[in-house]
Amino acid sequence: MKFVDSVTIHVSAGNGGNGCISFRREKFIPKGGPDGGDGGDGGNIWIISDLNMNSLTDYKIKKIFYAENGKNGSGSNSSGKKGKDTFIKVPLGTRIFNNENKSIISDIIYKNQKILIAKGGWHGLGNSRFKSSTNRTPRKKTNGTIGEYKIISLELILIADVGTLGLPNSGKSTLTSSLSNAKTKINNYPFTTLNPILGTVQIKKKKFIIADIPGIIQGASSGVGLGIKFLKHLSRCKLLLHIIDITTIKKKNINKIRSIILKELKNFNKSLFNIPRWLIFNKIDSLRKKKIIKLMVYIKKRMKKNQKYYLISAKKKIGTRKLSKDIIKYLYKKYI
Repeated sequence: MKFVDSVTIHVSAGNGGNGCISFRREKFIPKGGPDGGDGGDGGNIWIISDLNMNSLTDYKIKKIFYAENGKNGSGSNSSGKKGKDTFIKVPLGTRIFNNENKSIISDIIYKNQKILIAKGGWHGLGNSRFKSSTNRTPRKKTNGTIGEYKIISLELILIADVGTLGLPNSGKSTLTSSLSNAKTKINNYPFTTLNPILGTVQIKKKKFIIADIPGIIQGASSGVGLGIKFLKHLSRCKLLLHIIDITTIKKKNINKIRSIILKELKNFNKSLFNIPRWLIFNKIDSLRKKKIIKLMVYIKKRMKKNQKYYLISAKKKIGTRKLSKDIIKYLYKKYI
């Protein structure tokens, strides 16, 4: 099923029911007074979080949502029934925009979060409400008001603590799968990952969520490839892991490999560029020990003073346990 992370929908809350004009007509009560009841309020439209959803696919086809109108009032001071509310379920990480002014209405980021998105109309008043000492037989009532109508956009931005970055075939999916419970498709060809994937990593009682997005290639910020489309899903991350295939490194191109991703990040969003990044040199199982030692010396000379980096094999799970523990330490210090 195709991953959908952006949709536009129309929502119409219910109209309020009208008030009633009625007079009490009963045997042996010749002067029955007004007894017209009020209408019912229109139903509201709510957006609520649903932990079982991970896409906005449901709303690619169904785009119009109504809440029920309130019922009209009736005699014997009977009020109309309130219209039923409508609930629109969305995955965690959904951002709601008002299409009219492009403002953000709310971010759905909590379990059981519930946002009133369109308010139902107010009920009309029956003629019993207008009885007074000077007007004992009022023939006045009010109609219910119209419920709110809005056009809103839903944009899913996945909630993850850690995000992976890298060129296609650098081993991002393998690393995500190795660290977490994510079931990723892993093959030796570019763009294996066609949709963002989330996984949970847990060590004892502490855990974090990791996001894997399609690989980024040169020119991605201009629309080339797939990765740039999903970069927004890393915007909530507290840490980014820049995965580099160590087998592609030659003495003159390590900075070139790094700069491809950094340039695309900067062109896409400066705030994303400023998220802390760790360098992860992957696939060390493909090299001989002497070659790894030489590369370690070479890499160390070219790292900035505070740049954190790791040499790992996601496939063989070499160094991945330490990486997970260090991520936990880093994140939980940030939370405090």
